[in-house]
Amino acid sequence: MTRRGTAAHDSTTRTRSQPRSRPRTRTRIGVDVGGTFTDVALSVDDDLVTAKVPSTDPQHVGVLEGIEKACADASIDPAEIDDFSHAMTVSVNALLERDGAETALVTTAGFRDVLEIGRQDRPSLYDLDAEKPAPLVPRERRFEVDERTTAEGVEKPVDPDEVRDLAANLREADVEAVAVSLLHAYADPSNERQVADILREELSVPVSASHEVLAEFREFERTSTTTVDAYVRPAIDRYIGRLVEQADDAGIPEPQIMQANGGTAAPETVREHAVTTTLSGPAAGVVGAGATVGGSSGSGDNGDTGDNTDNDDSTDNGDNGDSNDPADAANETPQGLVTFDMGGTSSDVSLVRDGRAERTTDAEIDGLPIRTPMVDVNTVGAGGGSIAWVDAGGALRVGPESAGAQPGPACYGRGGTRPTVTDANVVLGYIGPETALGGEMTLDVEAAHDALDRLAEEARLDGALEAARGVYRVANATMTRTIRSVTVERGHDPREFALVAFGGAGPMHAAALADALSVERVLVPRPGGVLSAFGLLAADESHDAVRTVGVALESASPATISEVYDDLVDDVLADVSDPGAAQLERAADCRYAGQSFELTVPVSAEGTFDADAVADRFHEAHERTYGYALDERVEVVNLRTTATVPGAEPTVRHEGGGDAVVGTRTAHFPGADEEQGEATVYERDQLAPGATIDGPAVLEQAESTTVVPPGWAGEILPDGTLAMTRTEVREE
Repeated sequence: MTRRGTAAHDSTTRTRSQPRSRPRTRTRIGVDVGGTFTDVALSVDDDLVTAKVPSTDPQHVGVLEGIEKACADASIDPAEIDDFSHAMTVSVNALLERDGAETALVTTAGFRDVLEIGRQDRPSLYDLDAEKPAPLVPRERRFEVDERTTAEGVEKPVDPDEVRDLAANLREADVEAVAVSLLHAYADPSNERQVADILREELSVPVSASHEVLAEFREFERTSTTTVDAYVRPAIDRYIGRLVEQADDAGIPEPQIMQANGGTAAPETVREHAVTTTLSGPAAGVVGAGATVGGSSGSGDNGDTGDNTDNDDSTDNGDNGDSNDPADAANETPQGLVTFDMGGTSSDVSLVRDGRAERTTDAEIDGLPIRTPMVDVNTVGAGGGSIAWVDAGGALRVGPESAGAQPGPACYGRGGTRPTVTDANVVLGYIGPETALGGEMTLDVEAAHDALDRLAEEARLDGALEAARGVYRVANATMTRTIRSVTVERGHDPREFALVAFGGAGPMHAAALADALSVERVLVPRPGGVLSAFGLLAADESHDAVRTVGVALESASPATISEVYDDLVDDVLADVSDPGAAQLERAADCRYAGQSFELTVPVSAEGTFDADAVADRFHEAHERTYGYALDERVEVVNLRTTATVPGAEPTVRHEGGGDAVVGTRTAHFPGADEEQGEATVYERDQLAPGATIDGPAVLEQAESTTVVPPGWAGEILPDGTLAMTRTEVREE
């Protein structure tokens, strides 16, 4: 898990589709803070204005700078903004850098070492020197309460005086946050609720209780998730408090915060449930990918699952299996999308199927289990700023260490000397000597060549060009493995998906990854350089709740199940901004008796629980996931409810139509013959809908660059998306 970033620099671009004289529509802005840059997407009067500025410490300073920059370009005052959505890296940075709050853990007597013991599985089975990450709470700050609750209820109640004495010890220890996770509190929270209430009365620090954070069984994961919530909560509270205050001073509405589940929530809700903000930026990128290209990919339209087997709206394009016409790209119907976000520090990969982002409740960040619902994103330390190096065995490696924003890649001319993926792209000709990153920062091409020359000498390669080819190949291999991990390793054929590339560096590598995976179609959204910010404009408001029930499906009482669902509905609706507009989804985590893992299946939205229908859905889901189903007893482990308030879909229209050709330059395309050729260079924003591009070509934008290699062709779709298709088979 690495910090996020982008590979471009300070920039502002604009796509206009309507004259400014028409009446003003609702103005919305999305701001995503990455590890290196802060991205902005502003929708006003059917225009999309984008901006990119360096991230700052504290982050809210860069957020306001980005808003002011975008608003200035749109000729509006920030006070004219109607809606403000935001994604940030505060919580994930606190976890990765281990600089969160001084946290204490209060648990049942005899269970203070749950965080230390964890699970018996070893991520590096044959590594005798492997070390588990240190728990967030050291043993001296883990405290016990003499109480006992079983799965059937309270056996030994809490002694309030003991808890008050404990509060005095916590006060003396000068802790900044407290996590409370008592045994079986998911089944009966009475004891835990009493402990949390007393601590909140006695202390002036935030207290996170497991029955409020994650009312779900599995002691280690529940305790870990609750501890993470407490650990990041003070930082989230301070950051959002400052941001809300600064926004109010500027006349901007308070921000809706992106959660890891792909939906937004109000600031006060997030401040109470800080753990939900982990990976909020990558989640926004996946939402943005589905919103911008979902309709043209055949994967549905922003949540509409559709019927991919019968596309009545598509034109007759003959034999799609043999066609090389890029115009056919808009009519094909792949199974879904593989989203590929390559920034300056890392690359994030996820799946969108049936128009919806894949979600998970089984995630880890830096070895810390977090069981809250989140978009299923796999992250690898390979970005534009990832440093290339030679290991002890003489092999060329890329990442996970990054040059960051300061000093950055050698080509940035800011004092960086170590070779990066961006420097390799400069040497290969994908980023030209005349390119001004972000429209402002010129490149130091000589510094890039010098850095790759030094790498070539160390790796015993023949000069900067061969080293650049090696860096490009190694980085692509790393990202290809990550894509395989979310497709092939989960039973999906990547050839049945379209690859959506975005981020500052993603479109430069997308076609090469598609070649390696035999993917036939690559989509690059028009706002691809700031797609996470754009995704904030497309996000719904969303809230989740879960409770463990642990009953055999055949003996589950419909009345009891309905009662639990009613409680869960009350929980999620309590956080919704407009309960009348909320759409409710009910689901159940099921498994065969004796299994140690579950699959989530939908339950009737009206709350009626049909055991036979749930069993059928589970059998189908199990066969679809694992290739078989069993004639065994089914258990209902957890019940889940999600409340969603649909957001307004952002409009992305694109006109272009100017002189798009900038010139040509020599570019090198690693392949079987290590091809070199003259690539046509285009200013992408000037390419009108319907324009076609034959590779080799380079499409430049302020926030990102797209490479169309030999054997590929592309077409500009009506919303400005570039649809690339393979025109010939390339051998690696």
